[in-house]
Amino acid sequence: MKKFFRYLLVLCILFSLAITLFMQQKIFGKNPTGADLERISASPNYRNGEFQNILPTAVQPEDVSFWTILKGFYNKPQTVTPPTPLPTVRTDLKALAQNTTEAPQVVWFGHSSYFISYKGINILIDPVLSAYASPISWFGKAFDGTSVYKVEDFPPIDILVLTHDHYDHLDYETLLQLHPTVKKIYTPLGVGSHLKYWGVAADKITEMDWWESKTHNDSIQLTAVPSRHFSGRGILRAKTLWAAFALQLYDYQLFLGGDSGYDEGTFQKIGEKFGSFDLAFLECGQYNDSWRYIHFAPEQTLQAAQAIRAKVLLPVHWGKFALAYHEWNEPILRIAQAAQQANFPLTTPKIGEVVVIGKNYPNSVWW
Repeated sequence: MKKFFRYLLVLCILFSLAITLFMQQKIFGKNPTGADLERISASPNYRNGEFQNILPTAVQPEDVSFWTILKGFYNKPQTVTPPTPLPTVRTDLKALAQNTTEAPQVVWFGHSSYFISYKGINILIDPVLSAYASPISWFGKAFDGTSVYKVEDFPPIDILVLTHDHYDHLDYETLLQLHPTVKKIYTPLGVGSHLKYWGVAADKITEMDWWESKTHNDSIQLTAVPSRHFSGRGILRAKTLWAAFALQLYDYQLFLGGDSGYDEGTFQKIGEKFGSFDLAFLECGQYNDSWRYIHFAPEQTLQAAQAIRAKVLLPVHWGKFALAYHEWNEPILRIAQAAQQANFPLTTPKIGEVVVIGKNYPNSVWW
């Protein structure tokens, strides 16, 4: 018996060492320390050593056990991934960027990655162009047919917006390739620590607290607004902030929604502050009752769009990765039905298909 416990102790020590070594990989980033930590500690949203949501928000609700989540993960139906490669459109992004006379043009790349080009300004949001939305290759594999755009397909990026540090929004491999040609990066408090650890020049990075605004030039302004979520790339959570962004782009106003659970009061406040949004990008997918406080159900996506006074909704956070247990196209089916019942304008482009704000809103049923 003593020999058994010695073996068990050795195995535990070896396992702990293996985990420790694994977590040293650069992909996990680096949480704020030193002057960075001192700065974020002054935020009214940082309390007791971590960032807090406006409403009490349990990542795992009290009525949901760890075993329930684990059981769901291992019993995912095959329908979480599409049966055939998804249809996509190959748009020449560099040529698109040369078109400076149209209204803002938008290209979605699946999940929460999209590109906005207008008057010679190129904006990229949460680019995840590698084949996985996780640090391990057996989880979060992109759907067949969706990885059609690479970093080299993009023109130089003037503004890179990162809503938070989760792997399906902040992709290490994409960031490494992309950042040398990016002029400015806007992100919530603390996320810059990851970026600097990966070699991004500090003077490129602007970190923002909720309700803080930054002027990019005379005609472009970004305001970080609250979302109801959490952060973390390793064991620790909430050491960096999460946010959505209101983008004033010349005469247009866009809502760049990060991951969020529903918070009616905050969304109504956003709508009151900004008046309306010409187009809102809001998450619609990768939801489950087990994390109902940190992700919308599709019908809540519509409620949020109405609360912020969006004129048109483009659902994101679906169509590329299976990070939950619902059928891969359930999010778009549900939001399309809800929008139709509410007579709310919805655009549903294929990956790579061009949306022109105020002029062209693709809405084919391609799923």
